[in-house]
Amino acid sequence: MAADPHILEELRRLRARVPQLTGALATGLDGRVLAHDTPGVEPNGMAALVETAHGAAVKLADATGQGEFRELLVRGAYGYVATYAAGGAAVLTLLAQDRVNLGRLLLEGRRAAARIGELGDSRTTPAHQSSPAREAKAAKPEAKPAAPRTRTPRAPRSTTTNARTTTES
Repeated sequence: MAADPHILEELRRLRARVPQLTGALATGLDGRVLAHDTPGVEPNGMAALVETAHGAAVKLADATGQGEFRELLVRGAYGYVATYAAGGAAVLTLLAQDRVNLGRLLLEGRRAAARIGELGDSRTTPAHQSSPAREAKAAKPEAKPAAPRTRTPRAPRSTTTNARTTTES
């Protein structure tokens, strides 16, 4: 399958903004490669590993009550692997050197994942149709009712006139 040119362009812009990136890969949730800019790394093998890691991260977030998967960060001896949810049907994975500014990597990765998600979602769902997934995301979750507050009366203040406020040495 040919790489999506819009996603590939986003990966290249991302690599230009974060010079310590050594690779970028966008995959579908099923492990197929959407686009890649990964010199020296075989993209199909990496996509299979990303699919497995993503599945484990989704289960871990769910089992621990942390909510919907957003990102996964792995630090190795020589650098980082950062994986982000990119919309409802894609995953963005970035490879970075150990000397990367980690805050910048996370920030730029989140932004790129959001753009890739928009690109992927716009191709799968026409603009004039609404999908149940979009409607579910747009709707705010119901707020839990607050527990009723109970007030307890304060103890009366003592009116001692001879109280000391300093300590003697």
